[in-house]
Amino acid sequence: MWEDRYSASDDYLFGTAPAAVLADNPWLALPGQSVLCVADGEGRNAVHLAVLGMQVTAFDLAPTAVSRAQALADRAGVAVETHVAGWDDWDWAQPFDMIAAIFIQFADPDLRARQFADMARALRPGGRLVLHGYRPEQVGRGTGGPPFVENMYTEDMLRAAFAGWHVERCASYERVQQAGSGHVGPAALIDFIARKPEASPPV
Repeated sequence: MWEDRYSASDDYLFGTAPAAVLADNPWLALPGQSVLCVADGEGRNAVHLAVLGMQVTAFDLAPTAVSRAQALADRAGVAVETHVAGWDDWDWAQPFDMIAAIFIQFADPDLRARQFADMARALRPGGRLVLHGYRPEQVGRGTGGPPFVENMYTEDMLRAAFAGWHVERCASYERVQQAGSGHVGPAALIDFIARKPEASPPV
């Protein structure tokens, strides 16, 4: 389905500017640190973080999207290690300092639980998870995201899923989006930024 959507568009489906959570929080980009951008589509977020000096790896299931991501990185003059891979194809044993998971709400609750577990495993102790997506209020607006309430995020859900993590930002807000032709109009958004607990000292 995603390859069909991307290949049917002559331009970047979601534009080339980064998602709001990255644009609004430049402190997230720590030069030299490694970041994995999951299901990253056409690379707008991966390239943004690479421009800011991070060592970026990104994957997506759709070959057309990954090709556009690499082209975007080349035009920006930055290195992004891109891969064509589905969620279950990725090697989650590879460690990263940060994981950016932006609009990955194609996942139903069962897959979402696996997503969260996989990303937690791939983060180094003290690493940062950046989640950005839609709240239940988004359903029915027709301005982006799947039409399923159960796929949406709430603050309580995310805090419970990452209990014991240090939450740096948990915010619900409204914004008019203009991200290519894919996300256009008023949107009910949520940011969740949290750090994985440091490893326990040996006893």
